[in-house]
Amino acid sequence: MSFTQSLQTLSLGATNVTVPALGIGTWAWGDRLFWSYGKEYGGPEVQAAFEAALAGGVPFFDTAEVYGLGESERLLGRFMQATEQPVQIATKYFPLPWRWSADAVAEAVTHSLERLQISTIDLYQVHMPFDFFMSKRTLMQALAREVEQGRVRAIGVSNYSAQQMREVHQYLAECGIPLAVNQVQYSLLARQIESNGVMATARELGVTILAYSPLAQGLLTGKYTPDQAVTLSGARRLDPRFNEVGLRKIAPVLTILQKLAIAHDRTPAQVALNWLIAQGNVIPIPGAKTASQARQNVGALGWSLTPEEVAELDVVSLPWK
Repeated sequence: MSFTQSLQTLSLGATNVTVPALGIGTWAWGDRLFWSYGKEYGGPEVQAAFEAALAGGVPFFDTAEVYGLGESERLLGRFMQATEQPVQIATKYFPLPWRWSADAVAEAVTHSLERLQISTIDLYQVHMPFDFFMSKRTLMQALAREVEQGRVRAIGVSNYSAQQMREVHQYLAECGIPLAVNQVQYSLLARQIESNGVMATARELGVTILAYSPLAQGLLTGKYTPDQAVTLSGARRLDPRFNEVGLRKIAPVLTILQKLAIAHDRTPAQVALNWLIAQGNVIPIPGAKTASQARQNVGALGWSLTPEEVAELDVVSLPWK
């Protein structure tokens, strides 16, 4: 059996859309505002990341219309045109204030399809809850029509609370469509969904969790330590977790990750991602700006931590629950 064939897959909620148990996040593709696209890396590097992910059996990419002001979608569109391999795309609609009608949703889908150069989006998500100008019911009905028209295969949300998930789940159910996912921040250093009801509600409703920032912006890779000065760029410069005090606080977690990485001949990042997969019904979507990062992400699949090792990580990361 090849490595690709042995990879785990999951259905997105109660839909018939099946994806690998890990995806690739593309926020940094084309983004110059939060990331250093065009300086430290550029189009050739992210295309190499795209190709490395496909070669490793992970054809699932998460993007959004606001990433790089559409550039992330445009890059993916170009890359997909250059390969014959099937690719699965998740993208997101950002409910900005002036989008107060169902027609605005349809227009947003049209623009994403054009940038991606595809006819159907596998997973279309609402980037954040915002219903001041358009109610959740109106929004979900508009998205349901996109499924009925075949332009979207599955509907998801992002950053929704437990109660907000219940509401939109009900509105979609009235249209005969399941809520597929809730994309939220989730990692060993961000376990709030386990205590705020989001995880429990997702399991109750059959909604898959897509875990963004699963490596805590790189903190769980072991690259950043209080004893080793690393020049910070992009979004990390604003994150207090990357200063000396923050790095000393997470040292116990990194120690366990390093120990388990040695035991499994993996990297700390791969162990951290494998812990998320072990939670069940969770798909981590780590970012990858280079081929080597994509290959490292893919290496989180095809093996498993033992229940005892999962529990050890559970205990050491309790302060972040």
